[in-house]
Amino acid sequence: MATAPSVPTAESDPLWALLAPERLTTIVDIGANPIGADLPYKPMLERRLCRLFGFEPQRAALAELNARKSELETYLPYVVGNGEQARLRECASPGMTSLLEPDRNMLKHFPGFLEWGRVVADSRIETRKLDDIGEIDAMDYLKIDVQGSELAIFQGGRRRLADAVIVQTEVSFLPFYKKQPPFGEIDLELRSQGFVPHSLASIDRRMIWPLVGPDKFAAINQLVEADAVYVRDFTRADDIGTEQLKHLALSAHHCYGSHDLAALCVQHLINRKAVVPEAGSRYLDLVRATRAGAELRAVMQVPPATT
Repeated sequence: MATAPSVPTAESDPLWALLAPERLTTIVDIGANPIGADLPYKPMLERRLCRLFGFEPQRAALAELNARKSELETYLPYVVGNGEQARLRECASPGMTSLLEPDRNMLKHFPGFLEWGRVVADSRIETRKLDDIGEIDAMDYLKIDVQGSELAIFQGGRRRLADAVIVQTEVSFLPFYKKQPPFGEIDLELRSQGFVPHSLASIDRRMIWPLVGPDKFAAINQLVEADAVYVRDFTRADDIGTEQLKHLALSAHHCYGSHDLAALCVQHLINRKAVVPEAGSRYLDLVRATRAGAELRAVMQVPPATT
């Protein structure tokens, strides 16, 4: 009889064992519709390093998420917003469903978008502020993909965001919806809450009509949107708690391959005597053993401890 494959545990992850956090990293995903590329936190879920609270109001998408979830995942049908009643505009392309009205004048400049942004159902719904959702008991990492409601969610979640260390959010350079806050407003809000830009996980460019590319993703130069990653301001380490540093290191390492940011967190933990003194060299040994780490061997070194 074949032996069933063993299920990984958090303790089997070398970085988890090195940092010894008090609990699993808690991730909140608002707009968890299972479309598109792999989720950035997938490596942490696979290693059982996190708990996930996902929000998805579209019934078909919610059913798909619940059908394949693990015991570490909880999915809820709430629409997260400013806590007031709103209109949910379901579009021909589910990925364009939004609380905001599609801007047809903007959409007509990009092949395919007028049809994808066609509203097929319009209903009144109640939204909930992120701070008011009782099912969430912690939040270290927030991912948002909600087509225009990002700013309202950040403003209605300031209490929870005070504890978070990473935010990945979709930002729009050319808003596809009426009254949609553009990138600049999102950036200012997150900076005001103690975050700084870290990376762009993806950048979406589109072809401008009347040119039409060979496929729907064809583009030349025009920026449309991006998935921007913000992290707790690492230049102000005294404002970051010890447990926060551990979750930031785990998320930076596993979700984004940001080994420099993770190494900085480890160094601060050494200075606080929250991990063993050799944790820095042990972390770099761990990174060097990976394929990505092999490319960094010439530039990585352990700095002297600082205060």
